[in-house]
Amino acid sequence: MTDALTTASVLNVPIHRLTLEQALDKIDTTIQRRKHLHIGVVNAAKMVNMRRDQLLREDVLSSDLILADGASVVWASRVLGDPLPERVAGIDLMYGMLERSNQHKYRVYCFGANEEISQEVEKQIEHNYPNAIVAGRRNGYFKPEEEAAIAEDIANAKPDILFVAITSPKKENFMAKWGKKMNVPIVHGVGGSFDVMAGKVQRAPEIWQRLGLEWFYRMKQEPGRLWKRYLTTNTIFCWMVIKALFSRKTTAGSGS
Repeated sequence: MTDALTTASVLNVPIHRLTLEQALDKIDTTIQRRKHLHIGVVNAAKMVNMRRDQLLREDVLSSDLILADGASVVWASRVLGDPLPERVAGIDLMYGMLERSNQHKYRVYCFGANEEISQEVEKQIEHNYPNAIVAGRRNGYFKPEEEAAIAEDIANAKPDILFVAITSPKKENFMAKWGKKMNVPIVHGVGGSFDVMAGKVQRAPEIWQRLGLEWFYRMKQEPGRLWKRYLTTNTIFCWMVIKALFSRKTTAGSGS
């Protein structure tokens, strides 16, 4: 973890107290100093899955920077008395990093999604961020035995920033396993953000985001695939927060 930054403990996960702009400034500094920053982001679903999947938990906790991707995580931090300043959505961080790349001519490698979306993302970056350099790209479909070659290809491209757009926990496992070999200053798992950039998935309007209902808007677009996942993980996450809150109150009461 990054010692110079303070964290909030949310359900025993240390999450850094940073705004979006502060995170982007930290990224700039890391690139300029040629250091390494592995970024992890957490939402309600991932925090639930971290309870079930020890490897996923270890991989997320190995990140140098952990940010609250979901509004529910910020809500939980405030309910539990250890508040975070704001939500830092992984997709907003990605767009912010592309804007900084456009300013500073950073080299970007895009890894993930299917081939059609991968190609479209490259076109979008070249069109919208003309000074950013696409150092390389690859779709996210591969066999386990291909991982070493992919990591070597990324290392040879010498990017400043690596975006990893594959599903969890495969994304976290890959970043944790190959981070040192790739030797990229900034490694950021962006999940389904490439789908949004390519226009395959529509992002929720800002009002939905502010209300913490982006997950519901997303579910409306693919109800058959997502309703059960969101219903289950959101319910479990709320129960985890309630349980932690009562546990904290009980402990405080017994100590008085």
